Amino acid sequence: MDASFVALETRNSPMHIGSILVYNPETAPGSFVRFKDILQFIGERAQLSRTMRQRLVRVPLDLDYPYWVEDPDFDLEFHVRHVALPQPGDWRQLCIQAARIFARPLDLERPPWEFTVVEGLDNVPGVAKGSFAMVTKVHHAAIDGMSGIDLMEALHTLRPTDPPPSKPDTWRPERIPTAIELLGKSYFNALTNPLKQLEVAAKAAPSLAKAIKGLVVKDFTVSADMIAPKSRFNRTISPHRVVEGRSFKLADIKAIRSLAEGAKVNDVFLAIIGGAMRRYLLAKDDLPKKTLTAMAPISVRSSGEKGDMGNQVAAMIAPLGTHIEDPAERLAFVFSQTANSKAMSDAIGARNMTEMSKVSPALFMALGAQLYTRLGLANRGVAPPFTTVVTNVPGPPVPIHFAGARLESMMGLLCLTDGLGLGHVVQSYCDEATIAFTADRELLPDPDFYVKCIEDSFTELLAATRQAPAAAPKTEPAAKRKRTAVPPKRSAGRAKTA
Repeated sequence: MDASFVALETRNSPMHIGSILVYNPETAPGSFVRFKDILQFIGERAQLSRTMRQRLVRVPLDLDYPYWVEDPDFDLEFHVRHVALPQPGDWRQLCIQAARIFARPLDLERPPWEFTVVEGLDNVPGVAKGSFAMVTKVHHAAIDGMSGIDLMEALHTLRPTDPPPSKPDTWRPERIPTAIELLGKSYFNALTNPLKQLEVAAKAAPSLAKAIKGLVVKDFTVSADMIAPKSRFNRTISPHRVVEGRSFKLADIKAIRSLAEGAKVNDVFLAIIGGAMRRYLLAKDDLPKKTLTAMAPISVRSSGEKGDMGNQVAAMIAPLGTHIEDPAERLAFVFSQTANSKAMSDAIGARNMTEMSKVSPALFMALGAQLYTRLGLANRGVAPPFTTVVTNVPGPPVPIHFAGARLESMMGLLCLTDGLGLGHVVQSYCDEATIAFTADRELLPDPDFYVKCIEDSFTELLAATRQAPAAAPKTEPAAKRKRTAVPPKRSAGRAKTA
């Protein structure tokens, strides 16, 4: 799976994920954070993350998966950059700057990550003067959503004055293997791969039998709603990006669950996004009659794999109910469909799906990924497996700090590829919940309008909830903490910009 993200990497499809983080330096010494303080802070904590100083080494002809090597030429200042917004320094300018940064591919001959510190947030209502943002980029081959949170933990502290790690940094660089050495490793892995395939097949057999039984006794169904129709977002993409997002009160998201008994917070997010896509496509006179769908990643990372690099995820298909106008009915539909998809994933075994991907022959996997792009299959009528991606990443429930500055808000960014021109990241942090999107600028040229669709979809669901207050579940009180609101409050109920 990690190798597939390397194989899919093109100029138009840089395969990294990341975020826009907004910090308030009022908690830092002197209420000010210098760039050299940031460099020192990251350098002192690099030992807590395996991602920071490892680079990829690809095998000639892609005969085997790439290897990770401790980079002998690691240079922290190459990976941490520093820019400032021009006047007036508003939220839209930050999103435009973030989109430009995010559109540029990473240098895969170095550790595949970059952080860009952005100053000049002088005209963002709700953001304190002197605040700064950080746009992060980490290659998807190195992390998934959950290991990205682990990286966040490595680079943040609970208290602004927490000291650096006390244990010595024992990191040592490694020599880059020669082509002959890499080909030798690929030959050995080619010989052992059939044995690995047999092992995975033996482990998967009971789950496959369970899945067949579940289908027979109707524990779940294979619904036609899980097959996505073609949409404007499922075409060959350009190298240009737009990003935007909004944050909402987490208590409001939890309250909306009452519209469908048993619904989860993730179902609410899916229903909001389904409503937003419906509004957007209706305005373009381009809404398919059949429901659009989302691929929702499922983490299968165990507690013992918390610090491991790479991806430990499976996936389920979640119909978004874009064919349903009523917001409560849409949420009920989404909940019924995700419950069905979860039952199917449980029967097959999400972990088994991940393990099966690990024994795919590297050469065929790489060729398949590259041919899909080079032949332009996304524009040749090849039906997309899903319309968009909605990944839900739970963030810290308490305030965290970076170089002494308090993290105020976080907004996730996604990689795109041909056939997938729009992706969403849902994140929680303390008492806020953020819905953000990354899109191809040619397929979604009006991010302001689409983010308004997200706001309106949320407001619609919240209004439906408030019309039936007796059914509303008890919600936990929002975490009390002193923090500055982030970007401008708009008309989406109590929504505010992420």
